[in-house]
Amino acid sequence: MPQAVKQHAEERMEKAIQALRRDLATLRAGRATPALLDRIQVEYYGAMTPLNQLANISTPDSRTLMIQPWDKSSMSDIERAIMKSDLGLTPANDGSMIRLSIPALTEERRAELVKLTKKFGEEGKVAIRNIRRDANDDIKKLEKSDISEDESRRHQDDIQKSTDKFIAEVDKVLAVKEKEIMEV
Repeated sequence: MPQAVKQHAEERMEKAIQALRRDLATLRAGRATPALLDRIQVEYYGAMTPLNQLANISTPDSRTLMIQPWDKSSMSDIERAIMKSDLGLTPANDGSMIRLSIPALTEERRAELVKLTKKFGEEGKVAIRNIRRDANDDIKKLEKSDISEDESRRHQDDIQKSTDKFIAEVDKVLAVKEKEIMEV
């Protein structure tokens, strides 16, 4: 039973790392990638819809994103959503598709992106610590009926080791992204 609690906690911690990687992929690091637009929600017929469900997104070169909506009437809504986003990009509409030119990052913008990266990292660490707390609570509940106090302590120590391992993984992921952002 305690093994199942530890296993479940590790699975949830792994999912927290995957969520962090997904969030960091949406940060601009000087080159175009469709993942930059993953967080963009477009108001489409009264419902907030992810941009990638309304259009085909491609990268013809390292500095350009092309958005080709399946419904041409949604172009103005897509442009509006991009303008409202925190990407700092200005869409260029040519009637059938929207082009986004990714400018080179300034030193000031790089510093802002590193701060945002650290914020995402801290949120990931908090999520992992919350998972640790939940797992420890489950172990303490088992202590009242199924396992001894010593076993409970040993399982809590194992959960702490897993937590430390995953927090170190968050730090590694952040270091890679910060290096990518600061690359000129």
